[in-house]
Amino acid sequence: MNEEPDVIIIGAGAAGLSAAKELTRQRLSYTLVEASHRIGGRAYSEEIAPNNWFDLGCSYLHQAETNPFVPIADNLGIVLKKDKGDLFAVDQVRNYCNGIMLDENQSALRNQYDQQCTERIIASKAQGKDSAVSDLVDLDSPYAAPLMIGMATANAADIDQTSAADLVNFINGYDFSILNGYGNLVKKWGGQVPVSLNTKVTSINWNSSGVQVETNRGTIRSQRVLVTVSTGILAANHIQFKPGLPAWKEAAISAVPTQTMNKIGVHFSRDVFAAGDLGVHHTWNENGQGSEIEANVMGLNTATIFVGGRFAVWLEKQGQQTGLDFALNQLTDVFGNDIRNHIDNSIVTAWATEPLTLGSYSCALPGHANQRVELAGPIDDKLYFAGEATIVGAQATCHGAYLSGIRAAQEIKKASDSR
Repeated sequence: MNEEPDVIIIGAGAAGLSAAKELTRQRLSYTLVEASHRIGGRAYSEEIAPNNWFDLGCSYLHQAETNPFVPIADNLGIVLKKDKGDLFAVDQVRNYCNGIMLDENQSALRNQYDQQCTERIIASKAQGKDSAVSDLVDLDSPYAAPLMIGMATANAADIDQTSAADLVNFINGYDFSILNGYGNLVKKWGGQVPVSLNTKVTSINWNSSGVQVETNRGTIRSQRVLVTVSTGILAANHIQFKPGLPAWKEAAISAVPTQTMNKIGVHFSRDVFAAGDLGVHHTWNENGQGSEIEANVMGLNTATIFVGGRFAVWLEKQGQQTGLDFALNQLTDVFGNDIRNHIDNSIVTAWATEPLTLGSYSCALPGHANQRVELAGPIDDKLYFAGEATIVGAQATCHGAYLSGIRAAQEIKKASDSR
């Protein structure tokens, strides 16, 4: 490791890797440390079957019209599915209540309800308010359950814990799929960046003489440190700051927590899907329990079941078999019981208890959408911050983390030049 770099970067996810590349472009030296045995952070792909990759974390290139990973993937020769970019649009989703598909009239009513809720949420933000989403929707509607389930999977938080303004700030767009996984895309893109793996940071001493970062492999010194770990890790004090962070920064960390969205990936030994099954399905029962299912989008005999919010945390605590059983019940509701006879393999994520993130991605609490800007703010030209939680508009995404790393590196360069 470089003993006296210009910058110490903590975390080799998309934010840390993009910051490293930008610092190199700006002719500043760095040491990049990562607690894990691999790069990529929450971008991570595993084989669920030979040459069939499942993304445990981020899996879609959101905002594909402007997402920087789209041209990166094209330049690296990585195959994207660009013809189904509107996969998650409300009018493209099929709906099932108690295992029965909604008819055309019911689907129209459900779409109308969603549109009315969206209009109320947008109007609230336009009025300068930052309410909980739960305060802006009709919870007595028969179509409240799928809306709540869908928002919990999209935002990793239930609607009473979701800032309406934060939701409106997110820029909607197309969503591209990646044939061999988002994690593998990030791994290939960042593979040439020098990283000290298995290097866990325990404390950061930021005193008048500079910054000293304590790790399990020794002390690293510099004038500046860029922290890209999740707000879950920061809130849990897994990294000790000496002296402690100022109150405004602590408030920002608490206001933008890392929440939970889990996925159950299921691979089948043969093609179990009909031609019209490709796409997204919402399923729920009279008790309000349900999920979002993405079926065979890449044509590889797989389905992914999404759950979010408190239910995702509860389900995770019950263990992987319970998660798989739930997923199979959801699949049976949509595709019939025979689908169980062709299961080949499965992967169940557990992000709430993942020790290096303590959650999936961030969602601002009601009244606190503005805290993302505070979270991104540097402290005394010593501590800088990046990561998906620090960006507005592309928050909770891999490319948002990428953009935040570049932003932080440019801030550091500007500060360095002004000295």
